[in-house]
Amino acid sequence: MKALLIMTLSSLCATAALADETPTELAGRDAPIVEDYSYSTHLDVAKVVHMSNVPDVCRVVPVQMEYDDSQGQRHILKYHVMGGGCSNG
Repeated sequence: MKALLIMTLSSLCATAALADETPTELAGRDAPIVEDYSYSTHLDVAKVVHMSNVPDVCRVVPVQMEYDDSQGQRHILKYHVMGGGCSNG
């Protein structure tokens, strides 16, 4: 189940590269509350706005995804991923 979550969130990361809006364009909007991800979290992601970079370390690290839901509401989701600095050699 964790692998599925990481794969799903990783695929959303790829979608973030296509986002045409930056966090600085939020001026005038109410700041979204940072939500912690859990397995029971219902995700309604219509558009990924921004993804934080995954650090180049070999440990589990917190990252965030900023997205708009299908109603146009802005959300920030905090979750954990394995850092990108691990190697098999």
